[in-house]
Amino acid sequence: MLVRRQVLAMLGTTALATLAPDALFAAASIKPDETSALLVIDVQNCFLPGGSLAVKEGEQVVPVINRISKAFANVVLTQDWHTPGHVSFASVHSGKKPFETVDLPYGKQVLWPDHCVQGTDGAALSKDLSIPHAELIIRKGFHKDVDSYSAFLEADGKTSTGLAGYLRGRKIKRLFVAGLATDFCVAWTALDGRKAGFEVYVVEDACRGIDTQGSLAKAWADMAKAGVKRIQSADIAVSA
Repeated sequence: MLVRRQVLAMLGTTALATLAPDALFAAASIKPDETSALLVIDVQNCFLPGGSLAVKEGEQVVPVINRISKAFANVVLTQDWHTPGHVSFASVHSGKKPFETVDLPYGKQVLWPDHCVQGTDGAALSKDLSIPHAELIIRKGFHKDVDSYSAFLEADGKTSTGLAGYLRGRKIKRLFVAGLATDFCVAWTALDGRKAGFEVYVVEDACRGIDTQGSLAKAWADMAKAGVKRIQSADIAVSA
């Protein structure tokens, strides 16, 4: 009997070891603490249904974000905040159409429909977001000649938004990223968060992607390579 139990125990351990790391990770409930922050990226009208750069199913992230935000004492929101005639707009490049690319001094730039122009309704955060305890709004992309996807750095890779310093000042160590769009502003934020030394999680079902020219698959691959953890909202413990 003892031998049989030992064999069964060994089989159980072996089976557990063969599970994918992600499966083991998802089985545990994550409890955000005072060193954790939720970053809600660009949930703005332009990226929602009817907006000039609407992300498919973008509105579906709002209730998920509202729910998980209750688990966090620290929440930061971001807003795209472009000037009229911003360099990232296809309309300012003669003969170019949205989603084509151009080479700019800081690298390759995807051209977008005009969106999130400062002070317009399109740039406003969704009225359905309900996160009254959010502490900070980071506005990005307000320099006319450089785009800014990441909440940490503009697309030149050196101009800081100041977010990293703010988070360090609050003694934040873990970041949970949600919002729009997965393959651009969410991914760039997650990658720069890792470069800045934070532990980073992306909440997959609290994001939606644009997916132009394979950008979504590439973003997930880049994030995995950088050590970003891919989780679901159900993995986060939210008090009733």
